Amino acid sequence: MVSTSPTLRIRRIDLRGVAAASATPVDYRTLVARAEFDVEAAVPAVHAICEGVRTGGLAAIRDYSQQFDGVAVDDIRVAPEELTGALERLDPAIRAGLEESIDRLRAASRNELERDVVTDLGPGARVVQRQVPVDRVGLYVPGGLAPLVSTVLMNVVPAQVAGVGSLALASPPQREFGGLPHPTILAACALLGVEEVYAVGGAQAIAMFAYGVDPCRKVDLVTGPGNIYVVTAKRLLKGLVGIDSEAGPTEVAILADETADPAYVAADLLSQAEHDVLAAAVLVTTSESLADEVEAELDKQVSVTRHVERVRTSLSAQQSGIVLVDDLEQGLEVINAYAAEHLEIQTADAAQWASRVRNAGAIFVGAFAPVSLGDYCAGSNHVLPTGGCACHSSGLSVRSFLKAVHVIDYSREALAEVADHVVTLAEAEDLPGHGAAVRARFRD
Repeated sequence: MVSTSPTLRIRRIDLRGVAAASATPVDYRTLVARAEFDVEAAVPAVHAICEGVRTGGLAAIRDYSQQFDGVAVDDIRVAPEELTGALERLDPAIRAGLEESIDRLRAASRNELERDVVTDLGPGARVVQRQVPVDRVGLYVPGGLAPLVSTVLMNVVPAQVAGVGSLALASPPQREFGGLPHPTILAACALLGVEEVYAVGGAQAIAMFAYGVDPCRKVDLVTGPGNIYVVTAKRLLKGLVGIDSEAGPTEVAILADETADPAYVAADLLSQAEHDVLAAAVLVTTSESLADEVEAELDKQVSVTRHVERVRTSLSAQQSGIVLVDDLEQGLEVINAYAAEHLEIQTADAAQWASRVRNAGAIFVGAFAPVSLGDYCAGSNHVLPTGGCACHSSGLSVRSFLKAVHVIDYSREALAEVADHVVTLAEAEDLPGHGAAVRARFRD
Protein backbone atom coordinates (compact mmCIF):
# COMPACT_ATOMS: atom_id res chain seq x y z
CA MET A 1 0.00 0.00 0.00
CA VAL A 2 1.50 3.38 -1.01
CA SER A 3 0.29 6.76 0.26
CA THR A 4 1.66 10.30 0.21
CA SER A 5 2.01 13.13 2.70
CA PRO A 6 -0.29 16.14 2.04
CA THR A 7 2.58 18.56 2.70
CA LEU A 8 5.96 17.37 1.53
CA ARG A 9 4.45 14.49 -0.50
CA ILE A 10 7.09 11.98 0.55
CA ARG A 11 5.69 8.60 -0.34
CA ARG A 12 5.03 5.88 2.19
CA ILE A 13 5.43 2.17 1.44
CA ASP A 14 3.74 -0.16 3.93
CA LEU A 15 5.34 -3.61 3.95
CA ARG A 16 3.74 -4.76 7.20
CA GLY A 17 2.17 -8.14 6.71
CA VAL A 18 3.58 -8.54 3.20
CA ALA A 19 5.92 -11.40 4.10
CA ALA A 20 3.23 -13.30 6.00
CA ALA A 21 0.77 -12.95 3.13
CA SER A 22 3.23 -14.16 0.48
CA ALA A 23 3.66 -17.85 -0.32
CA THR A 24 7.17 -17.19 -1.66
CA PRO A 25 10.08 -15.06 -0.36
CA VAL A 26 9.51 -11.35 -1.02
CA ASP A 27 11.97 -9.67 -3.39
CA TYR A 28 12.42 -6.35 -1.62
CA ARG A 29 14.75 -5.07 -4.35
CA THR A 30 11.75 -4.28 -6.54
CA LEU A 31 9.77 -2.44 -3.89
CA VAL A 32 11.95 0.65 -3.37
CA ALA A 33 12.55 2.39 -6.69
CA ARG A 34 15.63 4.39 -7.60
CA ALA A 35 15.99 7.57 -9.63
CA GLU A 36 16.10 7.21 -13.39
CA PHE A 37 19.75 7.37 -14.44
CA ASP A 38 19.88 6.13 -18.01
CA VAL A 39 23.52 5.78 -18.99
CA GLU A 40 22.63 4.00 -22.22
CA ALA A 41 20.60 7.00 -23.37
CA ALA A 42 23.65 9.21 -22.94
CA VAL A 43 25.99 6.90 -24.89
CA PRO A 44 25.59 8.48 -28.39
CA ALA A 45 26.32 12.02 -27.18
CA VAL A 46 29.20 10.95 -24.95
CA HIS A 47 30.68 8.69 -27.62
CA ALA A 48 30.79 11.71 -29.93
CA ILE A 49 32.60 13.75 -27.26
CA CYS A 50 35.16 11.01 -26.62
CA GLU A 51 35.79 10.60 -30.34
CA GLY A 52 36.11 14.35 -30.65
CA VAL A 53 38.81 14.41 -27.99
CA ARG A 54 40.56 11.38 -29.50
CA THR A 55 40.78 12.91 -32.95
CA GLY A 56 40.75 16.63 -32.16
CA GLY A 57 42.88 16.71 -29.02
CA LEU A 58 43.31 19.98 -27.18
CA ALA A 59 41.30 22.01 -29.71
CA ALA A 60 38.30 19.74 -29.12
CA ILE A 61 38.62 20.06 -25.34
CA ARG A 62 38.62 23.85 -25.66
CA ASP A 63 35.54 23.71 -27.88
CA TYR A 64 33.68 21.51 -25.37
CA SER A 65 34.62 23.84 -22.51
CA GLN A 66 33.12 26.71 -24.46
CA GLN A 67 30.02 24.68 -25.37
CA PHE A 68 29.26 23.05 -22.02
CA ASP A 69 30.83 25.34 -19.43
CA GLY A 70 30.50 28.65 -21.25
CA VAL A 71 34.21 29.32 -20.74
CA ALA A 72 37.00 29.93 -23.24
CA VAL A 73 40.09 28.22 -21.78
CA ASP A 74 43.38 28.79 -23.57
CA ASP A 75 45.68 26.89 -21.22
CA ILE A 76 43.86 23.94 -19.66
CA ARG A 77 46.66 23.27 -17.15
CA VAL A 78 46.34 25.37 -14.01
CA ALA A 79 49.48 27.41 -13.35
CA PRO A 80 51.38 26.66 -10.11
CA GLU A 81 50.90 30.22 -8.85
CA GLU A 82 47.12 29.80 -9.08
CA LEU A 83 47.32 26.80 -6.77
CA THR A 84 49.56 28.48 -4.19
CA GLY A 85 47.53 31.68 -4.41
CA ALA A 86 44.28 29.82 -3.77
CA LEU A 87 45.78 28.21 -0.67
CA GLU A 88 47.07 31.56 0.61
CA ARG A 89 43.59 33.07 0.23
CA LEU A 90 41.77 30.11 1.78
CA ASP A 91 39.65 30.86 4.83
CA PRO A 92 41.67 29.64 7.87
CA ALA A 93 38.64 27.82 9.27
CA ILE A 94 38.19 25.91 6.01
CA ARG A 95 41.89 25.09 5.95
CA ALA A 96 41.70 23.77 9.51
CA GLY A 97 38.75 21.58 8.55
CA LEU A 98 40.55 20.23 5.50
CA GLU A 99 43.70 19.50 7.51
CA GLU A 100 41.73 17.59 10.14
CA SER A 101 39.95 15.58 7.46
CA ILE A 102 43.25 14.81 5.71
CA ASP A 103 44.89 13.66 8.95
CA ARG A 104 42.02 11.32 9.83
CA LEU A 105 41.70 9.91 6.33
CA ARG A 106 45.46 9.40 6.02
CA ALA A 107 45.59 7.56 9.36
CA ALA A 108 42.78 5.21 8.30
CA SER A 109 44.32 4.74 4.85
CA ARG A 110 47.70 3.77 6.26
CA ASN A 111 46.04 0.99 8.22
CA GLU A 112 44.59 -0.37 4.97
CA LEU A 113 48.03 -1.02 3.48
CA GLU A 114 48.61 -4.73 3.09
CA ARG A 115 51.93 -6.52 3.42
CA ASP A 116 53.24 -8.86 0.78
CA VAL A 117 51.88 -12.37 1.28
CA VAL A 118 54.55 -15.11 1.15
CA THR A 119 53.56 -18.76 0.66
CA ASP A 120 56.21 -21.46 0.89
CA LEU A 121 54.96 -24.66 -0.73
CA GLY A 122 58.11 -26.67 -0.08
CA PRO A 123 61.90 -26.26 -0.28
CA GLY A 124 62.67 -23.87 -3.13
CA ALA A 125 58.99 -23.37 -4.00
CA ARG A 126 57.70 -19.92 -3.13
CA VAL A 127 54.84 -17.69 -4.31
CA VAL A 128 54.72 -14.06 -3.20
CA GLN A 129 51.74 -11.77 -3.72
CA ARG A 130 53.06 -8.23 -3.96
CA GLN A 131 50.96 -5.07 -3.72
CA VAL A 132 52.10 -2.68 -6.45
CA PRO A 133 50.70 0.85 -6.86
CA VAL A 134 49.25 2.00 -10.17
CA ASP A 135 51.79 4.19 -12.00
CA ARG A 136 49.58 7.13 -12.97
CA VAL A 137 46.03 8.11 -11.92
CA GLY A 138 43.59 10.71 -13.19
CA LEU A 139 41.29 12.09 -10.50
CA TYR A 140 38.00 13.76 -11.38
CA VAL A 141 36.33 16.29 -9.08
CA PRO A 142 32.84 17.59 -10.01
CA GLY A 143 32.12 21.28 -9.98
CA GLY A 144 28.42 21.48 -10.81
CA LEU A 145 25.91 22.25 -8.06
CA ALA A 146 28.60 22.48 -5.38
CA PRO A 147 32.41 22.68 -5.24
CA LEU A 148 33.09 19.21 -3.82
CA VAL A 149 36.42 19.99 -2.19
CA SER A 150 36.05 16.94 0.05
CA THR A 151 36.19 14.76 -3.06
CA VAL A 152 39.73 16.04 -3.69
CA LEU A 153 40.77 14.64 -0.32
CA MET A 154 38.91 11.36 -0.71
CA ASN A 155 40.64 10.61 -4.03
CA VAL A 156 44.11 12.04 -3.42
CA VAL A 157 44.90 10.79 0.10
CA PRO A 158 44.43 7.03 -0.51
CA ALA A 159 46.27 7.31 -3.83
CA GLN A 160 49.22 8.98 -2.10
CA VAL A 161 49.23 6.45 0.74
CA ALA A 162 49.15 3.63 -1.83
CA GLY A 163 52.30 5.08 -3.38
CA VAL A 164 50.95 6.27 -6.74
CA GLY A 165 53.83 8.11 -8.36
CA SER A 166 51.93 10.42 -10.71
CA LEU A 167 48.60 12.16 -10.02
CA ALA A 168 46.64 14.43 -12.35
CA LEU A 169 43.40 16.10 -11.28
CA ALA A 170 40.68 17.62 -13.46
CA SER A 171 37.74 19.80 -12.44
CA PRO A 172 35.42 21.92 -14.61
CA PRO A 173 36.37 25.51 -15.47
CA GLN A 174 34.17 28.08 -13.74
CA ARG A 175 33.12 31.24 -15.53
CA GLU A 176 33.02 33.26 -12.30
CA PHE A 177 36.63 32.30 -11.55
CA GLY A 178 38.10 33.23 -14.90
CA GLY A 179 38.01 29.75 -16.39
CA LEU A 180 39.72 28.07 -13.44
CA PRO A 181 38.24 25.36 -11.23
CA HIS A 182 36.71 26.53 -7.96
CA PRO A 183 39.41 28.16 -5.77
CA THR A 184 38.64 25.90 -2.80
CA ILE A 185 39.39 22.88 -4.99
CA LEU A 186 42.65 24.48 -6.11
CA ALA A 187 43.56 25.24 -2.49
CA ALA A 188 42.96 21.62 -1.50
CA CYS A 189 45.24 20.48 -4.33
CA ALA A 190 47.99 22.79 -3.10
CA LEU A 191 47.49 21.60 0.48
CA LEU A 192 47.96 17.99 -0.65
CA GLY A 193 50.88 18.71 -2.96
CA VAL A 194 49.00 17.93 -6.18
CA GLU A 195 50.70 20.08 -8.81
CA GLU A 196 49.17 18.72 -12.04
CA VAL A 197 45.66 20.21 -12.23
CA TYR A 198 43.50 20.75 -15.32
CA ALA A 199 40.53 23.04 -15.90
CA VAL A 200 38.55 20.43 -17.82
CA GLY A 201 35.15 18.99 -16.94
CA GLY A 202 32.66 16.37 -18.01
CA ALA A 203 33.16 13.52 -20.47
CA GLN A 204 35.97 15.43 -22.17
CA ALA A 205 38.05 15.25 -18.97
CA ILE A 206 37.70 11.47 -18.81
CA ALA A 207 38.62 11.19 -22.50
CA MET A 208 41.64 13.43 -21.93
CA PHE A 209 42.84 11.10 -19.18
CA ALA A 210 42.16 7.95 -21.19
CA TYR A 211 43.73 8.99 -24.50
CA GLY A 212 46.39 11.38 -23.28
CA VAL A 213 46.05 14.87 -24.72
CA ASP A 214 49.05 17.15 -24.49
CA PRO A 215 49.83 18.56 -21.94
CA CYS A 216 48.16 15.69 -20.03
CA ARG A 217 49.82 12.29 -20.37
CA LYS A 218 47.66 9.18 -20.54
CA VAL A 219 46.72 7.69 -17.16
CA ASP A 220 46.28 4.07 -16.11
CA LEU A 221 43.27 4.57 -13.82
CA VAL A 222 40.50 7.17 -13.50
CA THR A 223 38.68 7.70 -10.20
CA GLY A 224 36.11 10.13 -8.87
CA PRO A 225 32.35 10.77 -9.18
CA GLY A 226 30.52 12.89 -11.72
CA ASN A 227 27.29 13.47 -13.61
CA ILE A 228 25.74 11.08 -16.12
CA TYR A 229 28.14 12.22 -18.88
CA VAL A 230 31.17 11.50 -16.72
CA VAL A 231 29.77 8.10 -15.74
CA THR A 232 28.99 7.25 -19.37
CA ALA A 233 32.49 8.24 -20.48
CA LYS A 234 33.97 5.97 -17.82
CA ARG A 235 31.83 3.10 -19.10
CA LEU A 236 32.81 3.70 -22.73
CA LEU A 237 36.52 4.04 -22.00
CA LYS A 238 36.81 1.22 -19.46
CA GLY A 239 39.43 -1.18 -20.78
CA LEU A 240 41.44 1.55 -22.44
CA VAL A 241 41.80 2.86 -18.90
CA GLY A 242 40.86 1.43 -15.51
CA ILE A 243 37.97 2.99 -13.57
CA ASP A 244 36.90 2.88 -9.95
CA SER A 245 33.12 2.63 -10.51
CA GLU A 246 30.13 4.02 -12.38
CA ALA A 247 28.75 6.15 -9.58
CA GLY A 248 25.12 7.24 -9.94
CA PRO A 249 22.99 9.59 -7.83
CA THR A 250 23.82 9.63 -4.12
CA GLU A 251 21.59 7.88 -1.57
CA VAL A 252 21.00 7.29 2.12
CA ALA A 253 18.91 4.64 3.84
CA ILE A 254 18.13 4.80 7.55
CA LEU A 255 16.99 1.81 9.62
CA ALA A 256 15.24 3.16 12.69
CA ASP A 257 12.94 2.06 15.49
CA GLU A 258 10.89 3.97 18.06
CA THR A 259 14.05 4.99 19.95
CA ALA A 260 15.28 7.19 17.10
CA ASP A 261 15.11 10.97 17.36
CA PRO A 262 12.83 12.18 14.54
CA ALA A 263 14.71 15.49 14.28
CA TYR A 264 18.00 13.64 13.69
CA VAL A 265 16.45 11.29 11.15
CA ALA A 266 14.82 14.13 9.23
CA ALA A 267 18.02 16.18 9.23
CA ASP A 268 19.99 13.24 7.82
CA LEU A 269 17.44 12.56 5.08
CA LEU A 270 17.47 16.25 4.18
CA SER A 271 21.27 16.45 4.15
CA GLN A 272 21.47 13.80 1.46
CA ALA A 273 18.62 15.27 -0.56
CA GLU A 274 20.43 18.60 -0.92
CA HIS A 275 23.07 16.98 -3.16
CA ASP A 276 20.84 16.61 -6.21
CA VAL A 277 17.21 16.32 -7.31
CA LEU A 278 18.03 12.68 -8.12
CA ALA A 279 19.40 11.95 -4.62
CA ALA A 280 17.55 9.25 -2.69
CA ALA A 281 16.55 9.43 0.97
CA VAL A 282 14.85 6.32 2.38
CA LEU A 283 13.68 5.66 5.95
CA VAL A 284 12.93 2.05 6.92
CA THR A 285 11.18 1.89 10.27
CA THR A 286 9.11 -0.32 12.56
CA SER A 287 7.37 2.70 14.08
CA GLU A 288 4.46 4.44 12.41
CA SER A 289 4.59 7.20 15.00
CA LEU A 290 8.27 7.83 14.14
CA ALA A 291 7.31 7.97 10.46
CA ASP A 292 4.67 10.63 11.22
CA GLU A 293 7.08 12.65 13.37
CA VAL A 294 9.82 12.46 10.73
CA GLU A 295 7.40 13.74 8.08
CA ALA A 296 6.46 16.64 10.32
CA GLU A 297 10.12 17.39 11.01
CA LEU A 298 10.95 17.24 7.31
CA ASP A 299 8.23 19.70 6.49
CA LYS A 300 9.59 22.06 9.14
CA GLN A 301 13.27 21.65 8.31
CA VAL A 302 12.90 21.75 4.53
CA SER A 303 11.06 25.06 4.68
CA VAL A 304 14.13 26.79 6.13
CA THR A 305 16.93 25.01 4.29
CA ARG A 306 19.00 26.91 1.72
CA HIS A 307 18.36 24.62 -1.27
CA VAL A 308 14.67 24.19 -0.60
CA GLU A 309 13.51 23.39 -4.14
CA ARG A 310 16.27 20.88 -4.77
CA VAL A 311 15.59 19.13 -1.45
CA ARG A 312 11.82 19.14 -1.89
CA THR A 313 12.13 17.68 -5.39
CA SER A 314 14.43 14.91 -4.18
CA LEU A 315 12.31 13.95 -1.19
CA SER A 316 9.05 13.91 -3.12
CA ALA A 317 10.42 11.88 -6.07
CA GLN A 318 10.10 8.13 -6.63
CA GLN A 319 13.53 7.33 -5.22
CA SER A 320 12.73 8.64 -1.72
CA GLY A 321 10.23 7.48 0.85
CA ILE A 322 9.34 5.98 4.20
CA VAL A 323 9.07 2.20 4.40
CA LEU A 324 7.08 0.64 7.25
CA VAL A 325 8.10 -2.88 8.31
CA ASP A 326 6.80 -5.43 10.82
CA ASP A 327 10.03 -5.62 12.79
CA LEU A 328 13.76 -4.99 12.53
CA GLU A 329 14.35 -8.44 11.04
CA GLN A 330 12.21 -7.46 8.07
CA GLY A 331 13.87 -4.04 8.06
CA LEU A 332 17.25 -5.76 7.82
CA GLU A 333 16.04 -7.73 4.81
CA VAL A 334 14.85 -4.52 3.16
CA ILE A 335 18.11 -2.62 3.66
CA ASN A 336 20.25 -5.57 2.58
CA ALA A 337 18.16 -5.79 -0.59
CA TYR A 338 18.41 -2.03 -1.17
CA ALA A 339 22.23 -2.04 -0.67
CA ALA A 340 22.52 1.67 0.02
CA GLU A 341 25.54 3.83 -0.63
CA HIS A 342 25.17 5.22 2.90
CA LEU A 343 23.30 3.32 5.62
CA GLU A 344 22.50 4.70 9.05
CA ILE A 345 21.38 2.47 11.93
CA GLN A 346 19.39 4.44 14.49
CA THR A 347 17.94 1.74 16.71
CA ALA A 348 18.39 0.29 20.16
CA ASP A 349 21.46 -1.99 20.02
CA ALA A 350 22.54 -0.22 16.82
CA ALA A 351 25.97 -1.89 16.75
CA GLN A 352 24.38 -5.35 16.91
CA TRP A 353 22.11 -4.64 13.95
CA ALA A 354 24.95 -3.00 12.04
CA SER A 355 27.04 -6.17 12.44
CA ARG A 356 24.41 -8.09 10.48
CA VAL A 357 24.35 -5.76 7.48
CA ARG A 358 25.82 -7.41 4.38
CA ASN A 359 25.21 -4.81 1.70
CA ALA A 360 26.10 -1.14 2.17
CA GLY A 361 28.81 1.20 0.96
CA ALA A 362 29.36 2.56 4.48
CA ILE A 363 27.47 1.95 7.72
CA PHE A 364 26.92 4.73 10.26
CA VAL A 365 26.14 3.38 13.72
CA GLY A 366 23.98 5.19 16.24
CA ALA A 367 22.57 8.66 16.69
CA PHE A 368 25.92 10.44 16.60
CA ALA A 369 27.36 9.05 13.36
CA PRO A 370 25.48 10.97 10.64
CA VAL A 371 26.43 10.62 6.98
CA SER A 372 27.76 14.19 7.09
CA LEU A 373 30.52 12.95 9.39
CA GLY A 374 31.59 10.43 6.76
CA ASP A 375 31.50 13.08 4.07
CA TYR A 376 34.21 15.08 5.78
CA CYS A 377 35.92 14.02 8.99
CA ALA A 378 35.16 10.42 10.02
CA GLY A 379 38.39 9.08 8.51
CA SER A 380 36.41 6.88 6.11
CA ASN A 381 36.14 7.46 2.37
CA HIS A 382 32.96 8.93 0.93
CA VAL A 383 33.42 7.70 -2.67
CA LEU A 384 31.07 4.71 -2.40
CA PRO A 385 29.06 2.32 -4.61
CA THR A 386 25.59 3.56 -5.56
CA GLY A 387 22.50 2.16 -7.28
CA GLY A 388 22.55 -1.14 -5.36
CA CYS A 389 26.15 -1.92 -6.38
CA ALA A 390 27.11 -2.26 -2.71
CA CYS A 391 25.95 -5.86 -2.99
CA HIS A 392 29.10 -6.60 -5.01
CA SER A 393 31.42 -3.57 -4.85
CA SER A 394 33.35 -1.55 -2.29
CA GLY A 395 34.09 2.13 -1.89
CA LEU A 396 37.30 3.89 -2.84
CA SER A 397 40.27 2.97 -0.66
CA VAL A 398 44.01 2.41 -0.77
CA ARG A 399 43.27 -0.96 -2.39
CA SER A 400 41.69 0.84 -5.35
CA PHE A 401 45.13 2.18 -6.29
CA LEU A 402 47.03 -1.09 -5.84
CA LYS A 403 47.51 -4.14 -8.05
CA ALA A 404 48.20 -7.61 -6.71
CA VAL A 405 51.11 -9.21 -8.55
CA HIS A 406 52.18 -12.83 -8.01
CA VAL A 407 55.92 -13.53 -8.01
CA ILE A 408 56.75 -17.21 -8.60
CA ASP A 409 60.21 -18.35 -7.45
CA TYR A 410 60.97 -22.09 -7.91
CA SER A 411 64.27 -23.96 -7.83
CA ARG A 412 65.10 -26.83 -10.22
CA GLU A 413 64.31 -29.34 -7.49
CA ALA A 414 60.98 -27.70 -6.66
CA LEU A 415 59.95 -27.70 -10.34
CA ALA A 416 60.92 -31.38 -10.61
CA GLU A 417 58.42 -32.25 -7.88
CA VAL A 418 55.47 -31.07 -9.98
CA ALA A 419 56.88 -31.45 -13.51
CA ASP A 420 54.92 -34.62 -14.29
CA HIS A 421 51.67 -32.96 -13.15
CA VAL A 422 52.32 -29.94 -15.37
CA VAL A 423 53.03 -32.17 -18.39
CA THR A 424 49.91 -34.27 -17.74
CA LEU A 425 47.62 -31.26 -17.41
CA ALA A 426 49.14 -29.63 -20.50
CA GLU A 427 48.42 -32.78 -22.54
CA ALA A 428 44.87 -32.85 -21.14
CA GLU A 429 44.34 -29.36 -22.54
CA ASP A 430 46.01 -30.28 -25.87
CA LEU A 431 48.79 -27.79 -25.27
CA PRO A 432 51.90 -29.95 -25.71
CA GLY A 433 54.21 -26.96 -25.94
CA HIS A 434 53.42 -26.17 -22.31
CA GLY A 435 54.65 -29.60 -21.25
CA ALA A 436 57.67 -29.37 -23.53
CA ALA A 437 58.73 -26.13 -21.80
CA VAL A 438 59.00 -28.10 -18.56
CA ARG A 439 60.67 -31.16 -20.09
CA ALA A 440 63.35 -28.96 -21.69
CA ARG A 441 64.69 -28.18 -18.23
CA PHE A 442 65.40 -31.86 -17.43
CA ARG A 443 66.95 -33.22 -20.63
CA ASP A 444 70.35 -33.76 -19.05
